[in-house]
Amino acid sequence: MTDAVIFDLDGVIVDSEPVWEEVRRRYVADHGGQWQPDSQRRLMGMSTGEWARYLSAELGVDRSPQQVATEVVDEMARRYLEHVPLIAGADEVVRRLAGTWPMGLASSSPARLIEAALRATGLTDAFSVTLSTEQVPRGKPAPDVYLRVAERLGFDPTRCVAVEDSSNGVRSASAAGTRVIAVPHASYPIDPDAQQLAILVIPTIRDLTDQAVRDAAPGAGPSDA
Repeated sequence: MTDAVIFDLDGVIVDSEPVWEEVRRRYVADHGGQWQPDSQRRLMGMSTGEWARYLSAELGVDRSPQQVATEVVDEMARRYLEHVPLIAGADEVVRRLAGTWPMGLASSSPARLIEAALRATGLTDAFSVTLSTEQVPRGKPAPDVYLRVAERLGFDPTRCVAVEDSSNGVRSASAAGTRVIAVPHASYPIDPDAQQLAILVIPTIRDLTDQAVRDAAPGAGPSDA
């Protein structure tokens, strides 16, 4: 039996990963840094403090981590004021599942961007608990954010189902003991080792049915997909 469902935000509910990549790529270029071929893959799942340190220390941006975090998040907030890129059907799926299960949100976005995205998509009330990785010691792939959300929901994480799109997100949710349904982004495929951690891999968020959540409950085995 599934006791609760915990969603990621970026790449699952809002198609924000391309926006994050564009903003951070431009920021790195504008501030003396050098974007690397694996930068986007590494950044997905990092907490605000982690990716700010990465841009500053490893990509050579001529700003302190604190300045990086503030300036990049300010630009993301500006973009969100113009448009929050809701993934087609995600709001309907979230509302439908919220009618059956308690819902949590475990996101790598800063808390103010989580609030802005949920407000813009009308989904604030769908989640009993929302948490940013900036509010726990470690970002994804560490399990911290999923463990904390499950705790605040009042359920054992092994009886929760997580919905994730990225390799580090899947690793994080799996490390917490949750059963993971993966919804890979077409532009950011999941690494094979992470895909093997998912109990189910679905092509789009519209394929996240009530039955899929039930099938992912303890007792089911990992997907061979």
